[in-house]
Amino acid sequence: MRFASLGSGSKGNCSIVEFDGTTILIDCGFGARAACDRLELLGKSPSEISAILVTHEHSDHWKGVEALSSKYNIPVYLSAGTFRARNMSAVSDSYIIIDSHNDFTVGSLSITPVPVPHDAFEPLQFVVFSRHHRLGFLTDLGHYTSHVVSLYNGCDALLLETNYDDDMLACGPYPQFLKERVSGPFGHLSNHQASDLLRKLDLSRMQFLLAGHVSGKNNHTERVLEALSADVIGSIPLCIVGQAGVTPWFELV
Repeated sequence: MRFASLGSGSKGNCSIVEFDGTTILIDCGFGARAACDRLELLGKSPSEISAILVTHEHSDHWKGVEALSSKYNIPVYLSAGTFRARNMSAVSDSYIIIDSHNDFTVGSLSITPVPVPHDAFEPLQFVVFSRHHRLGFLTDLGHYTSHVVSLYNGCDALLLETNYDDDMLACGPYPQFLKERVSGPFGHLSNHQASDLLRKLDLSRMQFLLAGHVSGKNNHTERVLEALSADVIGSIPLCIVGQAGVTPWFELV
């Protein structure tokens, strides 16, 4: 199995996973043209995409979904709440509503949907399985639950939200209502929360940790590195995923 990020942040989120002839996107928060350009940088074509898995309806996760799905006949997997929130047509065969508490398969990949607390209608995150590996995606949640801890234990790789630093958010330019939304129980994970979660997880199999959905106004690379220090993650390679460009492929062995 291999995976990469096409970008992560408030202006667009998209990840790609590939295994044994199956290629999926997790979200597509970039316009179709931009998404195709980013795929090309990874040596991939949108015609090779087997499915798009959507976490929730916010535009930074949805922007290019409809256009890519329509143009390249790509099925979209999403919760009933996300389907309703986007006012999708019930007659469309391209949109497959999933049960947020039951696993499903796309080609050679098995996927566990994970309900998370976020200010959307039925938000999910995903754990993706190949025959040998467990790959987690976990962003856009205001706090982690015991259910989250149980499902993300023992991952071989994880893209984890480190959205904001508490002090930077408190002293930053956001109006008070937005600060409360971001830091609230249905907002985003802070550096501190991400660090606390990692301390609760079994990291013994982890080959790569990616820190994602990092705020451009309320966080900084140095703050993320300080929170996810060696005493938290040991010698696990850490990559802070940015908004501007794609990461290289990460190969799980």
